[in-house]
Amino acid sequence: MSKVIISVKDLHKNYGAFHAVKGISFEVMEGEIFGLLGPNGAGKSTTLEIIETLRQKTSGEVIVDGFNLDQSPNEIKKIIGVQLQTSGFYPSLTLTELLHLFAGLYNEEVDPMALLDLVNLRDKAKSKYKEMSGGQKQRFSIATTLINHPKIIFLDEPTTGLDPQARRNLWELIKEIRAKGTTVIITTHYMDEAEVLCDRVAIIDSGKIIALNSPDKMIDELVATGFERPKEVKKANLEDVFIQLTGHELRAE
Repeated sequence: MSKVIISVKDLHKNYGAFHAVKGISFEVMEGEIFGLLGPNGAGKSTTLEIIETLRQKTSGEVIVDGFNLDQSPNEIKKIIGVQLQTSGFYPSLTLTELLHLFAGLYNEEVDPMALLDLVNLRDKAKSKYKEMSGGQKQRFSIATTLINHPKIIFLDEPTTGLDPQARRNLWELIKEIRAKGTTVIITTHYMDEAEVLCDRVAIIDSGKIIALNSPDKMIDELVATGFERPKEVKKANLEDVFIQLTGHELRAE
């Protein structure tokens, strides 16, 4: 039986009179891919940033791998990896230089080529960050989350703006990271992505969790209400057609 690695109980976050997170409670199991889904402004990014120790909560309890957020935030920082957005990287440094830079911040020894191998970027080791395509930048960003050998990584909409090949390549990378024992927390606006990747998802709206289950069970529960899609569901979708016609290989931009 997997153990609980993240426990969130009655979490609240207020910005003045605005109540962004309204008493959220959930658990994440060790080794699962857990999705936080919701419309823009629903409170999912705020919730993640609180768990990541990047934002102060108003009230509630957060426990990460046995460490209480109020008492041991620095211990939590040591065991998590957080995906940076593009603005977090010096554009004129090479990928190898950036990995050494981030390793220094963690006070860790790093094997840049091993990390770049993991994300299929060995041939770009001496290339500058600004020269990378969108998909390459996203894969590199994920590589930086692994520098400190984290137990948990947080990925915030990692495939936004990517072409179908890059998107599916990133899905495979995320599955490989989980297969090595790392717990993955992901936010996404792509429901097909959540359905493919996530063991369980929490749907957040207006600061509250309105559903939490596996994607399959959520779909089954909806179908059981008598819901029917207006168009017959086919065994493939347009993205499958695109991939089949243009190939799985990654393209440089």
